[in-house]
Amino acid sequence: MTVTPPPAPRAAQAAPPAITATGLRKSYGDKVVLDGIDLSVPQGTVFALLGPNGAGKTTAVKILSTLITADAGELRVAGHDLAAEPHAVRAAIGVTGQFSAVDGLITGEENMLLMADLHHLSKREGRRVAAELLERFDLVEAAKKPASGYSGGMKRRLDIAMTLVGGPRIIFLDEPTTGLDPRSRHTMWGIVRELVADGVTVFLTTQYLEEADELADRIAVLNGGRIAAEGSAEELKRIVPGGHVRLRFTDPAAYRSAASALRGGAGDDEALALQIPSDGSQRDLRSVLDRLDAAGVEADELTVHTPDLDDVFFALTGAPVPAPTHQPKEAVR
Repeated sequence: MTVTPPPAPRAAQAAPPAITATGLRKSYGDKVVLDGIDLSVPQGTVFALLGPNGAGKTTAVKILSTLITADAGELRVAGHDLAAEPHAVRAAIGVTGQFSAVDGLITGEENMLLMADLHHLSKREGRRVAAELLERFDLVEAAKKPASGYSGGMKRRLDIAMTLVGGPRIIFLDEPTTGLDPRSRHTMWGIVRELVADGVTVFLTTQYLEEADELADRIAVLNGGRIAAEGSAEELKRIVPGGHVRLRFTDPAAYRSAASALRGGAGDDEALALQIPSDGSQRDLRSVLDRLDAAGVEADELTVHTPDLDDVFFALTGAPVPAPTHQPKEAVR
């Protein structure tokens, strides 16, 4: 008897992107704001859009969240064509803008229940959802108090909680931590990470480069209406020159042997240190170590230095380097 083997299982198809934009264009009169940009945001990730003031970040968010229309481009959000199915897109997304949507004249709980009414939830379901979100965002104690008395961080948490009432799977956060103190900013970062852990996709614009570095799976730098570069934070840092490996020695003889083996590096005879150009990759670092091993030399201290997102931002946009500050380095919107 001939046995027919079962068919091989079909390979699992990759989930379609949460957001795609191809050839997105927007102008206001003679001013081109978005000049044919392409974006693709995988589901369940954080995508950060960076750019100098007037680059078009907020315009991109407004278009993708159906608040304004594009002049041209093929756009899909949550699997829906933006032009043909705007209502379906709105049902799948949440938007937290630069300015809080919280009504300060009513309590935090009343703000939440108002959003539940706008989403046509039953009173019972609305109260359940509001209670769960107020607890999740640590707002239970303040829930019965007027929102006008909330701190900036509390208002921002309430703002995002209100955005989540409808259960969106895609959230647009337009500069969610601007004006917050460092503690509140870190709290917000934790909230974003929790959302992504639950499978939510976050499209983030920010003026804090540190924020993009901390949160984003992929980052796009928008400049002059076009995408100047896109990739992970580590990939972007490698496109800017200046990375190096620094080797320090305590034995002058070992230092001289290393300098001979690693020609092309910059030496500091007083500190007994060598600086070797490097892109920071594992392969590049291994090459340096192999050359040291071949020379029979061992460094007493090795550090890898790579450009940070500030360097990338300034290199790609031509923005001036800001004065040193104790606050997180900022790039003006």
